Amino acid sequence: MDATTPPSSSQRASGSSFYAAMRILPQQQRDAMYEIYGFCRRVDDVADSNGPRPERLAQLNEWRTQVNALYDGELGALVKGLAQPVREFGLAREDFLAVIDGMEMDAADDIRAPSLATLDLYCDRVASAVGRLSVCVFGMGREDGRLLSHHLGRALQLTNILRDLDEDAAVGRLYLPHETLRAAGIETTDPVTALRSPALAQVCGELVARARTHFAQADAIMARSPRATVRAPRIMGEVYRLILAGMVVRGWDAPRTRVRISRARLGWILLRYAIV
Repeated sequence: MDATTPPSSSQRASGSSFYAAMRILPQQQRDAMYEIYGFCRRVDDVADSNGPRPERLAQLNEWRTQVNALYDGELGALVKGLAQPVREFGLAREDFLAVIDGMEMDAADDIRAPSLATLDLYCDRVASAVGRLSVCVFGMGREDGRLLSHHLGRALQLTNILRDLDEDAAVGRLYLPHETLRAAGIETTDPVTALRSPALAQVCGELVARARTHFAQADAIMARSPRATVRAPRIMGEVYRLILAGMVVRGWDAPRTRVRISRARLGWILLRYAIV
């Protein structure tokens, strides 16, 4: 692979907790998930690039155009890898478009202290929509699949938001909801200033509670689902729950060291859920 050749979806996934969870799947499912992951990473890269906003929005619109064309029988260069998973697993057009819409929320402007409703919409688009694509690949039933996507997607994304507070602030973003900030007496929407507030722990504690509620709902759904269909989401849920717990133990005062899961712990989680 030369410098001008984009990495394959599996190469882009390698090294992530996502890769660890997906590599236990049968090859057809695994390959489909790598393509979904590759799509998400590439549109996320557009949203997070340093290019001018109009350019980023135009690139995301090209993704939207090619996704729509894919469902109309046209195979564009950006989405050609998605054709087989769409055909084999019945992946829905609207879920791919929702992911692009979520990335557009980041590209159009820096998100700063969104309302709870806007934050929930963002989580639905960038996380739960990915879940709705994924559960089709995993073979879950429609109703429980959508419910799991709703709850686990939000749990994972809220954990991401708490984990990435400082990284997001460095690029002008603050995903903590303004209602929760104001309830803690934090009036500013400036990311760096908000993260310096002594009341930050109260705000983060509210998001931790929300994430835990979603994790609990997801656990209940997975407990009643066939084990083979929820092995990958169980691994993702376990990893992110440990990250959340680690942040709570670490606390929210600066400097906030990044919480990571050791290879040994990840290996144990994989072993626990890999066997049907």
